[in-house]
Amino acid sequence: MAKADSEQRMSKKAYEARVADVRAALVHMQVQLKNAPFPVLMVVAGVDASGKGDVVNVLNAWLDPRGVETFAFHEPTDEERERPPMWRFWRCLPPHGRLGIYAGGWHTEALREDPRSPRDFAEFDTALRRIARFEDQLTADGVLIVKVWLHLSKDGQRARLHELEDDERTAWRVTADDWKSHRDYDRLAKLADTMRRATQRPGAPWLVIDASDPRARNLAVAERLLARFNAHYRTHQTLAARAKPRRTAPLRAAGLRRLLALPLDQSLAQGDYEEKRDKWLGKLNRIVRAAAVARRSIVWVFEGWDAAGKGGAIRRLTDAIDARDSRVIPVAKPTDEEKAHHYLWRFWRHVPRAGMTTIYDRSWYGRVLVERLEGFARDQEWRRAFSEINEFERELVEHGVIVIKYWLHISKEEQLRRFRNREETEYKQHKINAEDWRNRRKWSAYETAVGDMLALTQTRFAPWHLIPANNKRFARLEIIKSSYKQIEAALAK
Repeated sequence: MAKADSEQRMSKKAYEARVADVRAALVHMQVQLKNAPFPVLMVVAGVDASGKGDVVNVLNAWLDPRGVETFAFHEPTDEERERPPMWRFWRCLPPHGRLGIYAGGWHTEALREDPRSPRDFAEFDTALRRIARFEDQLTADGVLIVKVWLHLSKDGQRARLHELEDDERTAWRVTADDWKSHRDYDRLAKLADTMRRATQRPGAPWLVIDASDPRARNLAVAERLLARFNAHYRTHQTLAARAKPRRTAPLRAAGLRRLLALPLDQSLAQGDYEEKRDKWLGKLNRIVRAAAVARRSIVWVFEGWDAAGKGGAIRRLTDAIDARDSRVIPVAKPTDEEKAHHYLWRFWRHVPRAGMTTIYDRSWYGRVLVERLEGFARDQEWRRAFSEINEFERELVEHGVIVIKYWLHISKEEQLRRFRNREETEYKQHKINAEDWRNRRKWSAYETAVGDMLALTQTRFAPWHLIPANNKRFARLEIIKSSYKQIEAALAK
């Protein structure tokens, strides 16, 4: 980890002489960034009274405000507490071509917990691992993360606090908590060092900057940003240069074997279906309401072949859920805004509050299915997505979200029958298009991708449930029944 810069004292004249060049370089950086296929995240953290707010304000004054956003994270709101901890950071990520400045960043949130007991430290370690994985995901996607830690010695912090208190214009900035932090300086410094070491990532290293001289500090932060950007800009390979789609062998054969072994010859008479459906819908309604009372949110994920019956199954499922407490998110091609973010960004945005439900009609698994097969994701992008998806679902479950995942499986022959029926039935014709037929011609390649998905994202905390769906009534009843059982088991824990 980089050492703190040696203490410097800079005259006002020397400072102003350098500021003009730095400001010009920063604006030039923004011009280049505007057309770059990545955003920049600038994290300004440090000890109390080190001037984090001053640095953020200076950067905003030197930069063109039209290309920069500033974020400061205080105590989480009720809405934020009701979602996984990283939700509020994911949702404020800037799109490609823009700069986000974070006062304290997601690291301050972990330090704010101020662990004391063994249990607190275990939770602190978990939070740091979560932060490290978050940064790894972003940098792997091409995001530039620049992190600086403003350092003051204990004596320097005391002098700065007295200096602020002695000036009537700044006295209000010094609180009893600041002096408490000063008394705890040694313990908090050790904690911060632990945090920096745990979140020292290859693509997002920390730079410790001496903050005893505000002028030298301001220039050092700006110059660090420029140096990191220039190096990143030179070496970054544009995401537009995507690899051509290619046929690949299965990554894990076990998933494909499981898929092909699924029996598809089930049948269920209409009368039996209606009787059992009403019974299980009632049970599902009661257990969903129990989850809401327990402040447990539920996420359903529906994946499956085209015409496998996802829409019909979702309609029956929602019969048991209060529409005021649920949302159905139909996932189609990403918008321009969504393409300008990490692919998980648009799914994080819809994570439900405590006690609410979200149903994804197709989901983040598009990354390892259609995006893999159609060449919309480069080889290394869809390959690393398996672990990224597992991490996303782990964070949901660790927060108490009940994640229920379905793959609706039909035979190739049954799909053909349903396609033809859609073409021949006027009110169903909107459900079929040329893309469906094109995807069908790649059935074998999609089977391979589905098998990999099942094998590599089958986890203890978010297992896959394969539904034989040649018979629609059987499939719908199985989904209602298994949803009830999964929610009941999760609440029992």
